[in-house]
Amino acid sequence: MRVSNVTVRRRLVFVLTFGLLFFLVIVIRLGYVQFALGNELTDRAEDSWSRNIPFEAERGEILDRNGVPLATNVSAPSVLIVPRQIKNAVEDSEKLANVLRMDQKKIYSLLTKKESIVRINPEGRKISNELASEVRKLGIPGVYIAEDNKRHYPFGNYLSHVLGFAGIDNQGLTGIELYYDEKLSGQKGYVSFFSDAKGRRMPNLADEYQEPVDGLNLRLTVDTNVQTIIERELDIAEAIYNPDGAIAIAMNPNTGEILGMSSRPDYDPENFRNVPPEIYNQNKPVWMQYEPGSTFKIITLAAALEEGEVDLLEDSFNDPGFIEVSGHRLRCWKKGGHGHQTFLEVVQNSCNPGFVVLGERLGKDRLFDYIESFGFGEKTGIDLQGEAKGILFNRDRVGPLEQATTAFGQGVSVTPLQQVAAVSAAINGGYLYTPFIAKEWIDPVTGVALDVTEPTIKRRVISDETSKQVRYALEHVVAKGTGKGAFVDGYRVGGKTGTAQKAQGGRYLENNHIVSFIGFAPADDPQIVVYVAIDNPKGTVQFGGVVAAPIVGKVIGDSLRAMDVEKRQDQIEKERLWTDEPLIEVPDLVGRTRQDINAAYYELRLDVSGEGDMVLAQSPDPGIKVKQYSTIRILLGDKTGSED
Repeated sequence: MRVSNVTVRRRLVFVLTFGLLFFLVIVIRLGYVQFALGNELTDRAEDSWSRNIPFEAERGEILDRNGVPLATNVSAPSVLIVPRQIKNAVEDSEKLANVLRMDQKKIYSLLTKKESIVRINPEGRKISNELASEVRKLGIPGVYIAEDNKRHYPFGNYLSHVLGFAGIDNQGLTGIELYYDEKLSGQKGYVSFFSDAKGRRMPNLADEYQEPVDGLNLRLTVDTNVQTIIERELDIAEAIYNPDGAIAIAMNPNTGEILGMSSRPDYDPENFRNVPPEIYNQNKPVWMQYEPGSTFKIITLAAALEEGEVDLLEDSFNDPGFIEVSGHRLRCWKKGGHGHQTFLEVVQNSCNPGFVVLGERLGKDRLFDYIESFGFGEKTGIDLQGEAKGILFNRDRVGPLEQATTAFGQGVSVTPLQQVAAVSAAINGGYLYTPFIAKEWIDPVTGVALDVTEPTIKRRVISDETSKQVRYALEHVVAKGTGKGAFVDGYRVGGKTGTAQKAQGGRYLENNHIVSFIGFAPADDPQIVVYVAIDNPKGTVQFGGVVAAPIVGKVIGDSLRAMDVEKRQDQIEKERLWTDEPLIEVPDLVGRTRQDINAAYYELRLDVSGEGDMVLAQSPDPGIKVKQYSTIRILLGDKTGSED
C-alpha cells in the first residue's frame, strides 16, 4: 500500500515536533537541576562525601558589674571516631582503652559501629589537654581530637543558685545559664574533610573550616564586693546556728538592680551531678514562700500613713499585751505588753496589737489594695527561673480575724524577693521597680555593649512624704527598738525585724521559726536594701532582732564601705543595752602637747610615733566613734616643723 506524500510529511512533522518537545523538556529539566537544585544537590553530594569534626562555640562569659568573671570556659577536647577509617579495630581498641582507662569491649563496639562519626561518651568527652595529647600520640587513623570546652566557675559555690550551671553539651540547665541560654550558647563550627564510599579520606580535596560563633558575654548587676560579704556572713551563720536554711538578698532600691543574692545549702556548679536536685533546683530568694512575720508590718505602716490614718508622734496606743478580735486573743510578743506608747513606739517595739489597730483603721479593702499594689500576690518579674508569686487570702473569705493577722504578717505567704521589692518601694519615694540581674550584653570580640537593661518602674505606690515618714520610723527601730543589732556606727540604718512561725499539717511548729531582718541605708538616701532570713537557727533565742539583725548590720556596714559611701555623724543616737560595748568619740588631738594629753583622761590607748612634744597628725580622725580603750595613732613633732 502506497503512502501519500502528504501523510509522510505529516508523520515527519509529528516526529520532529515530538523530538523538539522532548528536547525542550530535557533542556528545561537540566536547567532546573543546574540552576534551581544545583546548590541543594551539591550540598547533598558533599554531605554524603564529607565528614564533619565539630568545634564547640565558646559560651559567653558571665561577669559581675565590675567585669569580674563569674562563669568562664576552659579547654576540654573530645575524642571522635570515623569507624570506616579504622584499619585494625582490635589493636586500636586496646590502645585507646589503655589511654582512656575504659573497657576494651566498649571501645571496640564504638570503633566498629556502622555510623559516619561516633563519640566516646563519657570517657572521651571534655577530657584534659594532657589526655588528648596522649590520644594524638597513638596516631590511629580514624581517631580525631575535636576542640571543645567546658564551663568553669572560678569561685566554686559562690552565687551558685543564681548562676546555675551548663551541662556536658554546654547547654544551660538552671539559673542564669538556662534563662539566657540562647544568647550565651553561640553557634557551633566544624572542620569538614571528604572521603569516598568506603570512608577513605580523599587526599586531593582541601578541608573546609566553618568558624564557630561565640556566645555573647553577660554583665550582671551583681557586685562581687557585696556578694562576697553576703557569702561570708551566711557561712558564719551556718557555723554558729546550724540552720535548716538561710537566705540573703541585697538590692539597689532606686533601680531594682540585684547587688547580691545567696542561699543555703549551696553547691559547686561544676560538681552538680553529685548534688541532690532539691538543692540545686531551689533558688530560695525567688522560690521560697512563707509567712513573713513582722517585716510585713512595713506595708501596713506605709498604707496607714498614706491614708492619713495615723500620726506617728501624736497618736497613742495602750498595749496590755493582747487584743481581742472576733473572740480570739491576739497576743503581743512581749508578755504583759508595752503599755502606753506612741505609734512611733508601736513600730519600734513591733507591737502586734498596735498593727491590728492600724489594719482596722484601713479596713479590709484598703489594706489589701495596698498589699497588692506593693506587689504581693504576683511575681516580681525578675529574670530568673522558678519564681513564685506567694499566697494571699481571698478577699471574699477575709473576716476581722484574717484582716487582723494579715496586718502584722501572719496568714499570708510571700517570697523574700517580693519583700525586698516592696520595702524598696516604701523607702525610695514610693516607686515599685522590677528587680533584674542581667545588666548588659557585650560583644566578646569588640567589648561593645549591645543591649543594656534599663530600670523598669511598675507603678507608684505611696507619696514621697509617706516614704520619708516610713524611713524615719524604721530608723528608730534600729536605733531604739527591736532592730538595735543592725545599728552601724557612722551610717544611718533603718529596718524591721521578723519572726515567723512555720506551719506544717495545718498547725504551727513549736520552737521552729524563720527569723529575718530587712534593713536599708543611708536612711535619708537609701543606696542598698538587705534582707536576711535564717530558717530554724539552733542554740539561740529565735528572734529576728537577735539572729538576723546583726548579720544585716554587718552586710550593710561593709557593703557601704566597699561602695565608698562616706560615714556621717548625724544618725539617731543608739539606745544602748547593758551588753553593748561602750563607744568613745575620738577627740581632736592635733595641736595638743604630750602634757595636755596626759592631763586629760581618755579611755583610749595611744600608739605614738615621731619625736617632739606636739601632735601633728592622728588616726582615726576626730569625731569617729570607736570602742572603749581602742588604740589611737598619733605623730609627734615640734611646732616649727609642722609649720614648715
